[in-house]
Amino acid sequence: MNSMEFNLLQYLEEKQGLVNRYLKMILQQFDQDRELIMAMNHSLMAGGKRLRPILSIAAAQACGKDFFIALPACCAIEMIHTFSLIHDDLPAMDNDDLRRGLPTCHKKFSEATAILAGDALQTHAFNIISQPEHIFKIYPDSQTRLKLISLISQAAGIQGMAEGQILDMQSFQPEQNDSLIHLKKIHAFKTGKIITVSVEAGAVSVGADPEMIRKLVVYADKVGLAFQVVDDILNIEGDPKIMGKATGSDALNDKMTFPAIIGLDKSKKYAENLIDDAIQAISQFDEKADPLRAIADYTINRDH
Repeated sequence: MNSMEFNLLQYLEEKQGLVNRYLKMILQQFDQDRELIMAMNHSLMAGGKRLRPILSIAAAQACGKDFFIALPACCAIEMIHTFSLIHDDLPAMDNDDLRRGLPTCHKKFSEATAILAGDALQTHAFNIISQPEHIFKIYPDSQTRLKLISLISQAAGIQGMAEGQILDMQSFQPEQNDSLIHLKKIHAFKTGKIITVSVEAGAVSVGADPEMIRKLVVYADKVGLAFQVVDDILNIEGDPKIMGKATGSDALNDKMTFPAIIGLDKSKKYAENLIDDAIQAISQFDEKADPLRAIADYTINRDH
């Protein structure tokens, strides 16, 4: 497979469909008339790129293994990502009305229901990894699943996404150091850790060797930061109809962003350099890593 000929759109559509089928199966285990399940379904099945689980799949493939064994971790990570979006949208956080072109969970239901739907998605994600046999035909052994739970919980909690979110909220305060170093720290935790663990979890699930995992983690760290830089750029230049959410909110809220600190043009160049570094990190991988290379390119060329 030549990376120049790799059909990323087809790959993304196939893997999105696969992930969506399993996510749907997970929630179909419960009474669909329950308000909690309806709220979870509303946010989890609202669409989205499924970038994180697809990165897990692509990492497993890059290691030359059957990616189906990574699906429990893939689904768990997407559930945790969706939980974070539900809570991000709440009035106490970003106070958004739209997500993926639909009313945010608290607008569709209520703030209390949205909080609980997010909580339930996060906790059930770890149940999926610990007891995958209810949904999945193949899955990692118990020792590997324990490692996955450790890695993903670290990426989502005190050492990752939750800490990044509170740093992001504190960045509105005037006493915060409004610097590029601080902004990188925010996004390394808030966005980067989950993207990195997505790639790492795919490799760990299939039993990849430590050196392969190390290189994939470097790749993921670079892609994760580039993803956030592009998000900041799209908040200025993006089309709300394509993105499914409002633009211009960062400037309106005087939010710390890459364009605000280093300018729009330098932000674009910075994202390009990060992607170059990401692709270089996996340069010794063969054509099985072409999906990862194509996803890296997509990160800086996306419109939503």
